[in-house]
Amino acid sequence: MTTGLPPAPHTALPEDTVAGSLVVVERAPLPAHLEGLATRARGYVEAASSANTRRAYAADWKHFSAWCRRQNLAPLPPDPQIVGLYITACASGTVTGSSKPNSVSTIERRLSSLSWNYAQRGDQKLDRKDRHIATVMAGIRNTHARPPVQKEAVMPEDIIAMLETLDRGTLRGLRDRAMLLLGFAGGLRRSEIVGLDVGRNQTEDSSGWIEIVDKGMLVTLRGKTGWREVEIGRGSSDATCPVVAVQTWLTFAKIPHGPIFRRVTGQGKAVGPDRLHDQEVAKLVKRTALAAGVRGDLPEGERAQKFSGHSLRAGLASSAEVDERYVQKQLGHASAEMTRKYQRRRDRFRINLTKAAGL
Repeated sequence: MTTGLPPAPHTALPEDTVAGSLVVVERAPLPAHLEGLATRARGYVEAASSANTRRAYAADWKHFSAWCRRQNLAPLPPDPQIVGLYITACASGTVTGSSKPNSVSTIERRLSSLSWNYAQRGDQKLDRKDRHIATVMAGIRNTHARPPVQKEAVMPEDIIAMLETLDRGTLRGLRDRAMLLLGFAGGLRRSEIVGLDVGRNQTEDSSGWIEIVDKGMLVTLRGKTGWREVEIGRGSSDATCPVVAVQTWLTFAKIPHGPIFRRVTGQGKAVGPDRLHDQEVAKLVKRTALAAGVRGDLPEGERAQKFSGHSLRAGLASSAEVDERYVQKQLGHASAEMTRKYQRRRDRFRINLTKAAGL
């Protein structure tokens, strides 16, 4: 990624080099008195997208560049015909000798990554509407597109059963209980759960913080569309109350400052300083759902694919018996239509337009 600014001194790289998650383009050096501003500007550019997004964009560019080398083609400048051939190879599983066909969603992401990477190189932009790309992509969608596969929603009774699989007498058990209850009650994404700090402005990599009040907990989050505040009320009992679970974890883990959810070390007897990776939330949901026998009617292999961090958000959306607009606000969705995609068991025929039309 480039900032439109020169790289720091002694870090200039060739034009198509991927440096970590950043594509660096060589520029003439700025005057010395502007180097501080340039460094800060690069930090702001990185903050414009998540680390996961930058890693995905870098990996997709590397994938495309490697394919171009094998075909004796040049990735630069952008050539819609070459990109059209590349996405065809992705769809047919011929990128390498042992590759599998990519899904339509993966190809869409790779195409977005290429557009983004080309745009970062200044005047080199990829026209996705060019017939070599648009026509091939339309054919790929028509041939290979499948209905979206949604993760299973974990309902309140499932969450209670999942909590019972955790040991309340260990630090790891207390932490995991707090993550499950907070993620479910707040309808939080896995990155939002692990990104929380105890208070405001405590770490640079934080995505929000909490404030515990008499009636519950206020969670302030920096999401995809800006800052939002999520209200998490106290539960009907301490055993299932997300506020009590978080307070208990913070007390026993002795965490007064910084990341709330951290690694438990020293054979489960100590808490490290580092923030958990968001993948740990997905692993926790899957592990406890399987241990609790959620969707035990399915074969074991199929069950393992049903659960992820999104199961918590879908569970809240599917089980909260309140006006839809409150659920939409809690999840931070811009539209009610997006919220309905999360409602796995809602009453789909509450409004019968057939009868309303007189039939």
